[in-house]
Amino acid sequence: MRSSLSVVLLVTLVGLAACQTTPERDDWLYRQLGEREGISALNEAFILRVGRDKRINYIFDDTDINRLHRLLNEQFCDLAGGPCTYTGRTMYDIHNTMHLTGSDFNALVEDLIVAMESRDISVSAQNRLLAHLAPMRGDIVGTEPPPREPNRTFGVGDLRLSGYSARP
Repeated sequence: MRSSLSVVLLVTLVGLAACQTTPERDDWLYRQLGEREGISALNEAFILRVGRDKRINYIFDDTDINRLHRLLNEQFCDLAGGPCTYTGRTMYDIHNTMHLTGSDFNALVEDLIVAMESRDISVSAQNRLLAHLAPMRGDIVGTEPPPREPNRTFGVGDLRLSGYSARP
């Protein structure tokens, strides 16, 4: 009797362990964003919005916009529980020399929210996507201070006067 109880207990534990090692991926957000097509349309609206945003559009002057679109699609799909894998570099590796500020980051988030609203994405789905993206802020903002100008001394000969005099 004791040995059959041990066998049942062992089988139950093995079954539970197997369930824990293969968790099912939650794809609710992926579906709410409209799957691949919806995510692509969202990122298109987002990129176009950023392109019109004079606060931050200069940051993307040297960016391959088609590559950015593809990588944002991968990243959002992956974060949302979809069948995608993000293949880009880490957020830190991408942004660590860009000297981005909290204001830059906030402007980007504002543009993303406007893009999500324009696509009629529910507030709960917006909040869930933003919750996935928020932890990246530390790898994007202020990751390296801007280089300081070296201390410079100057003398009278360095000063160029415009011809005005302080004398009456």
